[in-house]
Amino acid sequence: MLKLDILDRKIIGLLRVNGRMPNNELAAQVGLSASACLRRVKALEESGAIRGYAAIISEAVADDGVVAIVRITLDKQTEDYLSRFEQAVRMHPEIAECFLMTGDADYILRATASSTAAYERIHTEILSRLPGVARINSSFAIRSVMVAKSG
Repeated sequence: MLKLDILDRKIIGLLRVNGRMPNNELAAQVGLSASACLRRVKALEESGAIRGYAAIISEAVADDGVVAIVRITLDKQTEDYLSRFEQAVRMHPEIAECFLMTGDADYILRATASSTAAYERIHTEILSRLPGVARINSSFAIRSVMVAKSG
């Protein structure tokens, strides 16, 4: 696990809200010199704490179809079952995100499809065939709500 101090967390919080924030503005907001701030950002990138930057596209422009939030329960929660499931999930680009969870579901996935009919194919041909799956519960997102994060 990465050890992040308060300044690293502030930098990450600010970049989460605006990944294109100029370094001098970022430095001023966290109380560092521009060069010290840039070194920290580079270190965060190299350590994997910052994995990349993305543009968040308006739904009116994107028209990406549907987003399904999928709760998966496995037959067993052994290391072998978890490992085989996670390896299989990585093989399917339709699965945008996958989280190992506590609680009722073992995993929560975010899957994208061009339509509900296309999602049905993902459900029957991909999700239901993932190793160890005992139960699948899907919900469709109505819209995305952007939440600003602060350091």
